[in-house]
Amino acid sequence: MDGVFWVEAPEAGLHVLCGCPADAVKHLMKRGMIVPTEVQGVPCETGPNAILLADVMLQNGRLTNMGEFPVLQMLYRQGMILPNHPNNSGKKPLLIGHPDAIAAQMEYIFRGNYGLVSEEEIVATGIPADEAAIMMRIKLKFAFGKIRPSHDLLAALPVTSSEPVEIMNHVFVCRKKMNVYEFSCKGDNVTVDLNMLPDGYYPSPYPLNFHNIKREYFAVIHSGQGDGWDINRPSMGSVLMFQGKVYLVDAGPNLEYSLIALGIGVNEIEGIFHTHNHDDHFAGLITLIRSDHRIRYFAPPLVRASVFRKLAALLRIDEEHLADLFDIHDLEAGKWNDVEGLEVLPVFSPHPVETCAYYFRTFWEGNYRSYAHLADLAAFGVLEKMVDCQGEVGGVPQAFVDETKSLYLMPADIKKIDIGGGMVHGQAEDFKNDGSGRIILAHTSTPLTTRQKEIGSSAPFGIVDVLVPDYSEPLRDTAAAFLAVYFPGVAPFHLRTLLNNPIVTFNPGSIMIKRGEVSPMIYLVLTGIVEKISADTGVYNILSAGALLGEYHGLHGLPAKTTSRSISFVQALRLPVGSYSEFIERNNLHPTIRNLNDNRRFMQGTRLFGENISTPILNQVAQRMETHPFPAPDGALLDALDPGSLYLVQSGRVERRWGDQVLDILEAGMAFGEESSIFQGARKHQYRTLEPTVIVSFPGDLLREIPVVLLNLLESRGRRS
Repeated sequence: MDGVFWVEAPEAGLHVLCGCPADAVKHLMKRGMIVPTEVQGVPCETGPNAILLADVMLQNGRLTNMGEFPVLQMLYRQGMILPNHPNNSGKKPLLIGHPDAIAAQMEYIFRGNYGLVSEEEIVATGIPADEAAIMMRIKLKFAFGKIRPSHDLLAALPVTSSEPVEIMNHVFVCRKKMNVYEFSCKGDNVTVDLNMLPDGYYPSPYPLNFHNIKREYFAVIHSGQGDGWDINRPSMGSVLMFQGKVYLVDAGPNLEYSLIALGIGVNEIEGIFHTHNHDDHFAGLITLIRSDHRIRYFAPPLVRASVFRKLAALLRIDEEHLADLFDIHDLEAGKWNDVEGLEVLPVFSPHPVETCAYYFRTFWEGNYRSYAHLADLAAFGVLEKMVDCQGEVGGVPQAFVDETKSLYLMPADIKKIDIGGGMVHGQAEDFKNDGSGRIILAHTSTPLTTRQKEIGSSAPFGIVDVLVPDYSEPLRDTAAAFLAVYFPGVAPFHLRTLLNNPIVTFNPGSIMIKRGEVSPMIYLVLTGIVEKISADTGVYNILSAGALLGEYHGLHGLPAKTTSRSISFVQALRLPVGSYSEFIERNNLHPTIRNLNDNRRFMQGTRLFGENISTPILNQVAQRMETHPFPAPDGALLDALDPGSLYLVQSGRVERRWGDQVLDILEAGMAFGEESSIFQGARKHQYRTLEPTVIVSFPGDLLREIPVVLLNLLESRGRRS
């Protein structure tokens, strides 16, 4: 698939996964590169024994290197680390690639294995020293007594030039240019290009049906019951709806596909409650960063520290910069926290990395209505084996284990539990006497047994459990909020003239506004995802809640220059052009609308602003956009430009220099100046025009509030470096 290859030299015993985005293991299983087998009578799996990493960590806003599960598959399911396994020959899984990519992957896998790695790191999150000591003992029990650095488990082969380097047994590899490598063996060679196409993406390994889901007062959407090995279902996760807002519980791989299938745009998400940092609950965080606002991140500091260390390693940024990508809200473990009326109880859950389970509740009709999400549990039998025996060093107190089991068994109206089994997951049998109203069995890739079916229920993707129904009109409230931001200062009774129009639903794949036609309607997107496309010009924008479609061409009676098409179920406020024009005229908004439209159209034609930014946010940026013409033929130095602003080339060309060295040429739509304005470092480069040029500027402090812009700048910076 785009950006991912399989290269093997069977006689040399080499099988290389080239590129490893999230859920690469599931793709290998579906394609037959990983299959069950036996070696000397011992069951195991086939699969890769090496991974070629991409040079850059981001392509088209997607993470390229997520080797945690491919490495786990090699170590445990192939048996390369299991004692006395015939595949445990002393050879380690091999990471191949640029030294920077290998170093980042080693640190990310290390944090994925262990999370926080000392009592000092645990105490730094606010945990008392005596509790931190118990948590560290639990971690060492799961780690077989020792925290091992990644190079104890993995081998590395740095490749930096076109000079071939031997991998093994006369198989060589060299680096031709960025993301392009050549393998050779005995006169044969093959080139792999890990660069994605401009509109490329990593597909989901499983299909999902579309769902049109009503926004309820308090409800649970079941968005995943599988695990990191389930080739047919998303990993365990849930979507909570509360008072018209959308929250996630965990963010697994292929999150964007799940959201599309559920008709939820990333801009609709209010926050995420996070359980822990393993990839099958973590990989979708990058999707949340592709939003036009900082999504609220809810977790106890213990979990957040573990997650952010791993994410910082993946993105190759300092951990403190993650505060620019999320709106952090620390929760107090062991106590009910009030999140705008939704009560949330995080409880510590023993696991190889810092993990918590969550209980959610709200009071309604004289009782609490509650949902419990217990991801990645420890089976009761595993916990009991950790108990100290006659003062055994490294043991866990019985009282701690008893309290953990009691918290697991707290009753709830709906409880979703991990039944993955083994040494690090839960068992359904532990909950056979649980007093909850309904137990949902999740986090497994195997069919339920008869005994498990007697204990708990299944919940296919997209099924909704309504705890408290909504009798109001939450979408009408959403529309009012968007219009108030879009038209600041306009009296509410004027906005009512727009709100008093129908909310319509578009099925997935429907054309809402067709290119070349004069649309009689303007649409304010309230839910779902829309694409704006033009095959001739190459325009492609992804839009979600808050986008206003067809405004400029509708007001001027012009044929649309792009086609607006629903990707998921989409609900939108339908505004007749005549009514909208009269509203604009009555409030004397034509000059403002014209100027904002011109600026927005330029911005949306760039890579920087072309995805997931709502019309109100685009307007805020467009209002502060300034134009700087440089009419001289060439050579105009741009060093005097404000270091606090980000710049885009609107027309012409700009040369980026490092002393006497020309680094690259910036053309229309390309950005510069982010090192000082966005990442707040020293300006490292010099710039000059090569021809008559117009550049535009945006305040860095405003853009730092838009995570998807920061992500796009991180991607372009990674490519340049």
